[in-house]
Amino acid sequence: MELLTPGLGLFFWTLVVFVVILLILRKFAWGPIMKAIHDREESIENALKAAETARAEMAQLQSGIESAKREAAAERDRILKEANEIKNSILDQAKKDAQSEGAKILEGARESINKEKAAAMAEVKAQVALLSLSIAEKVLAKKFENQAEQEALVNDYLEKISLN
Repeated sequence: MELLTPGLGLFFWTLVVFVVILLILRKFAWGPIMKAIHDREESIENALKAAETARAEMAQLQSGIESAKREAAAERDRILKEANEIKNSILDQAKKDAQSEGAKILEGARESINKEKAAAMAEVKAQVALLSLSIAEKVLAKKFENQAEQEALVNDYLEKISLN
């Protein structure tokens, strides 16, 4: 029965060894283990805070990107509108210039036609004058005693002459 009831000396030395081992473990093992656990908890908390901060920054960046997209779309629409307005004004100006140039060309053609017409009329008058002189010369060259014969001859010459 001695095994079930330990002696006072054994109990004392067991208690002393236990306390010494407990102090040694506390000094060299539990302190570093607890410090490592505490450091790990702090690093996990810091990582969670950093993740939350990153999430907030991502949300802010996302809203910034959406805003930039809207602004870019508005700028694109404005630039396209300005380009269309410039295109329309250039087309309108080109049409006006073409109409003006066409009117100038048409006016020049009219003036040229009028000049050519006047020249042709002058030439026709000269031809008529020459024909009249030719007829008069022939009439005078042929002296007819009868006035009716002279008129018949002039009319005959006039019928034979064709003006071009």
